[in-house]
Amino acid sequence: MEYAAAKTTMCRQCGGSFSPADAPKPEFKLSAREQPKAPEPALFEAATASLLQKFEGIWSKPRSTVVECFDCKASQDITSSASSTTCPKCSAHLDLRDYKITSSFSRAIRTHGDLHVTARGDLSSSNVVCRSAVIDGRLRSNLHCAETATINHTGKIPGRLSATHLLIERKADVQFFRTVHVKSIEIRGHMVGEVVAETVVVIHRNASLDGNVTAKSISVEKGGVFTGQLVIGSSGLQQGELLPAATAHTSPKAAPTRDDGLLPGMTSPLPAS
Repeated sequence: MEYAAAKTTMCRQCGGSFSPADAPKPEFKLSAREQPKAPEPALFEAATASLLQKFEGIWSKPRSTVVECFDCKASQDITSSASSTTCPKCSAHLDLRDYKITSSFSRAIRTHGDLHVTARGDLSSSNVVCRSAVIDGRLRSNLHCAETATINHTGKIPGRLSATHLLIERKADVQFFRTVHVKSIEIRGHMVGEVVAETVVVIHRNASLDGNVTAKSISVEKGGVFTGQLVIGSSGLQQGELLPAATAHTSPKAAPTRDDGLLPGMTSPLPAS
């Protein structure tokens, strides 16, 4: 070892003089314990394959969705990152954005995105159409959800509500002034209103429903309360489906004539044996 600024030095073994710049550089060799081990081929191939599978799984995920036009009902595929599109059939504008209502809002909404009315939100639009909705605040407009509508609000809802599935959360205590039209409804809290369901009505434990119900089936768990009239079956059943109406040209059958000389209500005497 020598200083970097030294021009010459002397060998400690033979006493010879030489320049440190001309001296050969020592080679440092690692011991067998310190040398890195080469990965085994099988493990390396397995790790490479799993990494490729992860990337293939990411890229193979569907990055498009199918939306339906509000006017002509034509379907089309769009990318998940799009915020709007145009119907290829009728050239109508389709909104794909999500809406979060945090204050008073009165403009009409018609979107294929999601809707969230926060606890301080007040939605008073004339008509709202969305994919799914979460209502934590006030709702004073008509609401139609293509998928699930979740109500976590305490108060009154004067507008109409329709959805594929309606969920009344545990802390909700809501009253509907208009008839609720859904495919199925699940009640975990408290609800007052009339319900027309295409399939099933489920009332969980410690939940309550006060109102008339028309559905194909109803399930009330132990501890649940249901008060009102219940109609099980088809909601569109009419009297004409129960009793066929008589046609105008059908005439009542004439009573058979009697030629035995007996009055009505009399029977002929038995022959003598």
